[in-house]
Amino acid sequence: MFDKLNSIISEASKVFILTDENVAPFWLPETEYWLGLKNAVEIVIQPDEKHKNLQTVQRIWKTLMRHHADRNALLINLGGGVITDLGGFAASTYKRGIKFINVPTTLLGMIDAAIGGKTGIDFGGGKNQIGTFAEPLGVIVNPVFLQTLDEREIFSGLAEMLKYGFIADANLLNVNLENYQQHIARCDEIKREIVATDPKEKGLRKVLNFGHTLGHAIESHCLTTDYPLLHGEAVTLGMQGALWLSLKQCGLQGSVLQNFENQFPMLLSEAEVQLSEADVDPIMNYLSFDKKNKGEKPQFVLLEAIGKPIWDVEVDKDLVRQAMRYVIQKVSCR
Repeated sequence: MFDKLNSIISEASKVFILTDENVAPFWLPETEYWLGLKNAVEIVIQPDEKHKNLQTVQRIWKTLMRHHADRNALLINLGGGVITDLGGFAASTYKRGIKFINVPTTLLGMIDAAIGGKTGIDFGGGKNQIGTFAEPLGVIVNPVFLQTLDEREIFSGLAEMLKYGFIADANLLNVNLENYQQHIARCDEIKREIVATDPKEKGLRKVLNFGHTLGHAIESHCLTTDYPLLHGEAVTLGMQGALWLSLKQCGLQGSVLQNFENQFPMLLSEAEVQLSEADVDPIMNYLSFDKKNKGEKPQFVLLEAIGKPIWDVEVDKDLVRQAMRYVIQKVSCR
């Protein structure tokens, strides 16, 4: 991989490196030294999901243009899922596509966001409403970056690891702070195998959205409040709702949901979840913009059993509301 990386960098007409204000002080100089980047143009943006928008993409495009980036330029995305989603989108659309490499610095990025060739930005209040399918030339996963992550970010990544446990490998349902690093490669393997089979999400790849239908709606709504949630925290609640719906519609055993809720003290220990009945309607409104909808009908990934996901499950909106109320009741009582 490193020989290939050195070749990609040496062949680029100009190298740009995109990161954010949180990552830059820790890892920007080290990464430039590690990759031998002496004249890279640095693009440092504001962090967090609220800046994953068209305005930030325009800033990246303008920087590329100002430095005369041509079609042989290379963009290196150094950061978490926001950076790899955003940078991938900017690269895949600038001059109809330039090369890019992802260097994820978060657990969530290493096991999910940086892999699989999806790029995107948030638009109109909806998450990842605008995007492309574009594969990076490489993804560099180095656990050394995890040294500077706080526990809240680690827990956010653990939620995505549990997703892989529910849809593909029950061994991953036992991840925790002590053992998660030894499971990173397995998560990457699962995602790469699924994406290779269905790169444009026509069928099997949809199982990777387990927990994300409600999760994205919850995340989008909470970004408008004083209590925003990290992606993995929202997906935790989304998986809870999906498991409850799986009990109702697919015959999933209740113990699966109960065992998952037993992990909430870990997964949500650093999150401030402030949801009430008043939040149900706004969340349902965000759900209506979900990319997987057919018409205005929400489509869910549900489980018949651990390792047996089914996709494109149409769920009645009244039942979705019940699931959302169940989630709110449970998190309010934890």
